[in-house]
Amino acid sequence: MEEGQSIFNYIKEHKKTIILSFLIVAVLIFILGLFAGFKGIFLALKRTDPSFLVLNFVFEGMILIVWTFRWRLILNLVDESPRFFSLFLMLLASIFGNNITPGAAGGEPLRAYLLFELRGTPFEIGFASSTADRVFEFIPFAIISLLSAVLIMTWAVSIWTRLIVSFLIIFTIVVFSVVIYAGARRDVAQRIVLGIIKSVLPFIRNITHRRFEFRNLKDKMIFYVNRFSSGFSMALTDRKVLIVGFLLSLIMWFLDLTRIFICFLAIGVEPPIALLIIIYTVGILISLLPLLPGALGLRESILVALFAVAGISADHVMAASVIDRLASYITPTFFGFLAAIYYGRIIIRNHQGS
Repeated sequence: MEEGQSIFNYIKEHKKTIILSFLIVAVLIFILGLFAGFKGIFLALKRTDPSFLVLNFVFEGMILIVWTFRWRLILNLVDESPRFFSLFLMLLASIFGNNITPGAAGGEPLRAYLLFELRGTPFEIGFASSTADRVFEFIPFAIISLLSAVLIMTWAVSIWTRLIVSFLIIFTIVVFSVVIYAGARRDVAQRIVLGIIKSVLPFIRNITHRRFEFRNLKDKMIFYVNRFSSGFSMALTDRKVLIVGFLLSLIMWFLDLTRIFICFLAIGVEPPIALLIIIYTVGILISLLPLLPGALGLRESILVALFAVAGISADHVMAASVIDRLASYITPTFFGFLAAIYYGRIIIRNHQGS
């Protein structure tokens, strides 16, 4: 998603890709359902404990509230944050963008777009705030990932499974570290961005049939990168923001991990905590793959395979996953869609008025 481009324009331009990705999701879910047994899934869902189901939604709501507090903390440092409820709705709209686009292409740019259109916040500053907000998740993720890499070595699986999962965890930590380093170092960020532009410019010229000159884009991109890097560095070097942001991220991860545990308790299954931490981390890694919206189908496939090692049947895993997705995917996407429409109408009205 680009500067000045709304999520609905993005959807319109990429509707074929989005429809195809959801068709693939439907096929994957259907195959998983056949494998797990639709009857077993429905029976497990039928005996869902309503109190745990409600608790699942409560925990998801708490996660979204803490997430909004964290983003607000960063925004107040690099610019001026809107009111909490407005920011909460912007976050929901960005979740809608993330959840319907393959590779979560709509989320962080959409937050920056809404801040630009509604508050006049420079796009690169808004994007720096939303990116820095995501970076705060990295430290808790690194801690949990390293714990998972240690725990999996004690797990009764093949040596290749242990090595592959451990490699994925360590590789992800290295990639995140490089991204943080590049974002905080202006010179490094400039070299990376200008290198990418120089390499993709011929392709852009071919598909747009427009004559973009690198020298004309260079000064503009350096300006944007410098603004982005300044906001990004400010958010990560302020001691108060760093400590509070880290604690809020830790709370979010704890709430989410507990919520997954609740999803299993809802159908009468109690997975081992150590196993849950390992599988939860792998599930997050799968969610990072830019393949399908929300990693739907892919994440469930991995969960079914990994939980089978612990003796938890596929129908129970799929039932717990349905309960999980109700709170973590379907509900936020629906309310995010309403938020996107709400802000879309305000933006259109503002443009017509001007």
